[in-house]
Amino acid sequence: MRNRLEALKKLVEQQPSDNFVRYALAMAYADAGEFERAVEEFGVLLSLNPDYKAAYLHAGQALEKLGRLEEARQMYQRGIEVTTRQGDGHAREQLAGALELLG
Repeated sequence: MRNRLEALKKLVEQQPSDNFVRYALAMAYADAGEFERAVEEFGVLLSLNPDYKAAYLHAGQALEKLGRLEEARQMYQRGIEVTTRQGDGHAREQLAGALELLG
């Protein structure tokens, strides 16, 4: 896991505006239980590309794991807005389900 994180960090340094590489790094942090770092990377990704819909669900889940429930709600709601605008019903349903479970 550590090697994967290091490799992804180097890729992000080389290609800071590559959305997929940054998403992969955020996911690797989440997989490693480093939820604060994951949230930071998801935040950078969404500031670069607010339409990167997959980031909203996973950022919300990481925020939940950190106990930051209001921020998770806001993340899911922003994702619902993006996926509604994009016409992606499946992703919208996933986000709405996560928001509903959060209460």
